[in-house]
Amino acid sequence: MASCLLGFGMALPEHSISQADAAEFVQPFNSESEEQARVLSALYRRAGVQRRHSVVLESIDDSGRIQQSLYQLPTDQQPHGPTTSERMRRYEQHASVLASNATTQALSASQVAATEITHLVTVSCSGFHAPGFDIELLQAVGLSPSVARTHIGFMGCHGALNGLRVADAFLKADPKSKVLLCCVELCSLHHQYGWSPDRVVSNSLFADGAAAVVLTNSSERVTRPSAGPADQVTVAWQLAASGSVVLPNTLDDMGWRIRDHGFEMNLSARVPEIIKQHLRPWLTDWLGSRGLSLDDIRSWAFHPGGPRILTAAGEALGLSREQWATSEAILAEYGNMSSPTILFILDRLNREAAVGPCVALAFGPGLTIEAALLE
Repeated sequence: MASCLLGFGMALPEHSISQADAAEFVQPFNSESEEQARVLSALYRRAGVQRRHSVVLESIDDSGRIQQSLYQLPTDQQPHGPTTSERMRRYEQHASVLASNATTQALSASQVAATEITHLVTVSCSGFHAPGFDIELLQAVGLSPSVARTHIGFMGCHGALNGLRVADAFLKADPKSKVLLCCVELCSLHHQYGWSPDRVVSNSLFADGAAAVVLTNSSERVTRPSAGPADQVTVAWQLAASGSVVLPNTLDDMGWRIRDHGFEMNLSARVPEIIKQHLRPWLTDWLGSRGLSLDDIRSWAFHPGGPRILTAAGEALGLSREQWATSEAILAEYGNMSSPTILFILDRLNREAAVGPCVALAFGPGLTIEAALLE
């Protein structure tokens, strides 16, 4: 019996910022000349993002000015911004709140009581502390203290797909299980100072958010909100298969490393071309082993690592832009939230009553391609 994704929940920080305002705000931190400031603004415009939520934003005053205290202008004594310990204090303060809000929604949507959850799978790559947000989440929403906890850390943007694979394994081992998967990322805590086009691109994309989903082995039918009739009843997504491949000679093309002043992302300009070269052959073989072809896939969920990555994936697979429009819309509305983002996309497709089979794809350090087949 396939694992069913019964109910999704999403949570965002209270405050958000438009991409135009963000570009203006970060100029003193990242540009040292008028020419650099112009390039920075252009890179922010091309990021495909319109608005992002962030725990860094403490308030927005009546004139629309950002109020925040974490990032101070660079000085000779502190040229790289807050230390990692300062950033992690913010992570401890906010991660469990977002996780709890997303989980409460997922439990409500799935009509599963917190006490029924047997396994908790948490995902995050933007912060660590122990006891972690998994224990805080357990206490906040009323999970059983004996729930089996598994944390997936530092897997990057494809972490939710790793989480789905782990949840599926638990469900196959014990069909009576009920698994809660919760992803939370506070990427805005890792804004990097100084001038570097690659660094500016990373700064322009990432945002904060949390997403959760309840999985069971049940085949019960659930109502999912859609653009169709209000009383439309459809079957929940079922996870049919998952796949993974580490591409050769790509170790230096994407990285996420802990440094003294936050976590540093490196994303080489080669990544879109690597995806164009490798994605179609691997995915064709993977689907073929399940008796499917690319033409059989009716819906697509691309993790929006950025507009160039979205375009590269779509072109590699011969898709029209309309076929990845939902992924593009999530990027525009929320930015790249790392691991929760793919669940935002699957939830949106669910609400739109998207037709399966659906393939979810995400890319991460390695360079790794992760995939999930949903029906």
